[in-house]
Amino acid sequence: MTSLTVGDYLLHRLQQAGIRHLFGVPGDYNLQFLDSVIAHPAITWVGCANELNAAYAADGYGRCTGAAALLTTFGVGELSAMNGVAGSYAEYVPVIHIVGAPSTRAQQQGDCVHHSLGDGDFGHFLRMAQEISAAAAVLTHENAVAEIDRVIEEALYQHRPGYLLLAVDVASARVIPAATNAPKRAPAADAVAAFTAAAARMLGEAQRVSLLADFLASRWQVQRTLGALRDLRAIPSATLLMGKGVLDEQQPGYVGTYAGAGSSTAVREAIEAVDVTLCVGVRFTDTLTAGFTQQLPAERVIDLQPFHATVGGEHFAPLTLHQALEALLPIYQRHCARWPLAAPTADEDAPLPAAAVISQCHFWQAMQRFLQPGDIILADQGTAAFGAAALRLPQAAQLLVQPLWGSIGYTLPAAFGAQTAQPERRVILIIGDGSAQLTIQELGSMQRDGQQPIIFLLNNDGYTVERAIHGAEQRYNDIAQWNWTALPQAMSCNSAAQSWRVSETAQLAAVMTQLAASRRLSLVEVVMEKQDLPPLLRTVTAALHQRNSG
Repeated sequence: MTSLTVGDYLLHRLQQAGIRHLFGVPGDYNLQFLDSVIAHPAITWVGCANELNAAYAADGYGRCTGAAALLTTFGVGELSAMNGVAGSYAEYVPVIHIVGAPSTRAQQQGDCVHHSLGDGDFGHFLRMAQEISAAAAVLTHENAVAEIDRVIEEALYQHRPGYLLLAVDVASARVIPAATNAPKRAPAADAVAAFTAAAARMLGEAQRVSLLADFLASRWQVQRTLGALRDLRAIPSATLLMGKGVLDEQQPGYVGTYAGAGSSTAVREAIEAVDVTLCVGVRFTDTLTAGFTQQLPAERVIDLQPFHATVGGEHFAPLTLHQALEALLPIYQRHCARWPLAAPTADEDAPLPAAAVISQCHFWQAMQRFLQPGDIILADQGTAAFGAAALRLPQAAQLLVQPLWGSIGYTLPAAFGAQTAQPERRVILIIGDGSAQLTIQELGSMQRDGQQPIIFLLNNDGYTVERAIHGAEQRYNDIAQWNWTALPQAMSCNSAAQSWRVSETAQLAAVMTQLAASRRLSLVEVVMEKQDLPPLLRTVTAALHQRNSG
């Protein structure tokens, strides 16, 4: 390969990783690199209103495509993005964070330059970033090729962010790329054989088996294998909230969303009251299990994680999720015929009594009818995410939530990123008024780029989820009252958006009928009672209140 600038080589490697867009905010330390981005034939620059939103947008993009990239400037820009990058780290999204930095000479001399802390130490922010990165590097003319390769490969392998500090002079330096080869990982033949034997013993003795999948199965893209497993036998199958969509919820055997004591009795018994539960990519967190109320003792669990597995508490590593499922498939096929099928689930969409006021129950029942196959649904942390737990997703639909990191406002920029990644799919955003006030600026970016998401803004007069945990009537849970339906026009001089404010069930139904037949950016303000909670959230907030109270 002929010589390239370091900036162009970095873009080349991002393109090889499947990244087609670069989110971020310009700053004087990254402008020259941005010229290379603008000139690149395959990577498109996507400017955002601020760096936090850019990080959220990159995360949403990465959840839809497998990887993403983010560009900020040194200090002020990267620190603003750090909350979003930390969410990507916690929830396993490989976002390559590129930081435009002062020149190598300025750093070596310890110059008192803008965006620094003025103490001559240019490593403060690198050290912070290392805590939320799979790999990090300060690029130089000499190490750029090797370090770019290392950081990107490690981020993709671990499914976590990578950090690259790119000084202005390094970005324009010329290098000769070497042949790139992914690092060889240690073979796991012994671990595979031992795991296979242990799994065969446990499943060979089991009379009742269930399947529980979660978000890591989606991150490591094993949906097809799980579908093949379920085709063999429709045993009781469920996901946790963060993993909704990793299983086809229309396929026989699906019983619902599992949430420990927050689950319906039928779901909990289907998953827990068995001899063996196959857990695939599962991480139990407080909010997803109503305060760690799951009853799945290790001796009755085969647990598959990205880099190891356990069978009845016995640990096997190194072993990837793909290797473990591949080994499990023939064992499952050999024994599954005797395992009971999942019991038919009750009709959860029975009509509610007519009511004028839009309750949480009425809204989510209407949303269930509104969804279509292939939708991307984003539900922000709070009433939106926990209401979405009760949905039965149509085929090929995907739900994006952030219940582990739980940064409110995440989903609005993430919807921008998801629509950038998948422009042909319908994107539905469900977000509370308190959450939306943090990140509403990206509504302007959506319109600038001609996007057409459908936004349901749940106006329940402030931080309802916080009211449920503590301080129901305290003014710290109140927010400013905004004219929400005026915002799309205020944020775009050429807005073609449509907006509604609905407070009655009949109005909501009528608007949903209109939305199903149109493709324009649409904002629906849905007025609700501020103390109304989805059932799962009521259980979860009670558990959180108890834990926070010691």
